[in-house]
Amino acid sequence: MNEEQRAKIILRTLNKIYPKTPIPLKHRNIFTLLISVLLSAQCTDVNVNNVTKNIYPKYNRPEHFVKLGRKRIEKLIRSIGIFRVKAKSVYNLSKSLVEKYKGRVPKTFEQLEELPGVGHKTASVVMSQGFGYPAFPVDTHIHRLAQRWGLTSGKNVVQTEADLKRLFPRRYWNKLHLQIIYYGREYC
Repeated sequence: MNEEQRAKIILRTLNKIYPKTPIPLKHRNIFTLLISVLLSAQCTDVNVNNVTKNIYPKYNRPEHFVKLGRKRIEKLIRSIGIFRVKAKSVYNLSKSLVEKYKGRVPKTFEQLEELPGVGHKTASVVMSQGFGYPAFPVDTHIHRLAQRWGLTSGKNVVQTEADLKRLFPRRYWNKLHLQIIYYGREYC
């Protein structure tokens, strides 16, 4: 069986198991989605949701986080791993959004990836889940499953993303990325 045939079977199977794919990170708007994705690095979505449920009702715009300042952001997210680094990124990201984009989250990969603390995966999640733009965010878990399933021999997430984009039609990317994450959490 070649990788195209495996990809079709995987897509069919995941569509049966996970017909609906809610976004696992709770958020109020695209800005809070961006912050949640940034906070989720080396941390579980459950932990991020537990912390942000007390933050987002009061602070949900870049201006709020600029006004808070880095030290107060640290106190709010203290229970999340590497909270000092993340607080600095949240503060600088918020400041950038206010200064360069009038407090709005930009709608291109390039502009998102220029923001402090935002890499390609974070930008891909925001483009996909926030703006509905076809993207295939690949994290370590998706990378490992794609290798295990024989869909890639990529040595890194960049190669794996390219392989998955080649194998699966663009219209499935946004949902499929979440389906693979759900599958990995449940079975691996």
